[in-house]
Amino acid sequence: MGDKILKHFETPWLAVSRAISEGAKSVNKNEVRRRIEEVGIIPSVRVSSADDAMFAAEAVYRGGIPIVEVTLTVPGAIEVISHLVQNAPEMIVGAGSLLDVETARLCLKAGAKFLTSDGIDLDVVHFAVKENVVVFPGALTPTDVIVSRKAGSDFIKIVPCGQVGGDSYIRALKAMFPSVPMIAAGGVNQKTAYGFILAGATALGIGKELISREAIHLRQEERIRTLADRFLGFVNDARSQRATH
Repeated sequence: MGDKILKHFETPWLAVSRAISEGAKSVNKNEVRRRIEEVGIIPSVRVSSADDAMFAAEAVYRGGIPIVEVTLTVPGAIEVISHLVQNAPEMIVGAGSLLDVETARLCLKAGAKFLTSDGIDLDVVHFAVKENVVVFPGALTPTDVIVSRKAGSDFIKIVPCGQVGGDSYIRALKAMFPSVPMIAAGGVNQKTAYGFILAGATALGIGKELISREAIHLRQEERIRTLADRFLGFVNDARSQRATH
């Protein structure tokens, strides 16, 4: 990693994270699942360098989202996961865009607390179930949902849901599978976030609409923090509205 990346974590909250590191290391599958359900947002870090990934992770954390998915498209993604786990132990760090079991195994060794993919890889799902780790593959059709759930997935990530009907599609799937927790991803933005939660999504997977290339390039931490807070507001408001019906 090097000092260039480490500097992002030389901040006041690092002292706090170190102080509670022992408790965070013992976080189990049920706790990870509970935190995802509670927060309702999984920021997807899909950037062009490890340094950018570290900056993005800290920015969303400072914005109130203690969860981050580091996609395997990030150069040095496994090292980034390891570094985040060691230096921000209260953050739930997961690995995304997984394509095979061997990479998934390396991510778990690095400390990843959840595994996710952009499609269904049953080998990865079965591996995660065996290792007692939260897993949620990408799915789209009702058949995908059934297959993923039967394999033991904790959540089903409906992606790209924005291109196939948006919140109305989530609502239709929830009508068919009311007990299946779904994560809406692909097409989630400031205009659609509220609707996805209102339609029944348990959580939202958000990438560039939260962590834009411009904000990363210009190191606009406050911009990302503001968006993080705004998306959290959408989730909470929609959940409150849903609870009244």
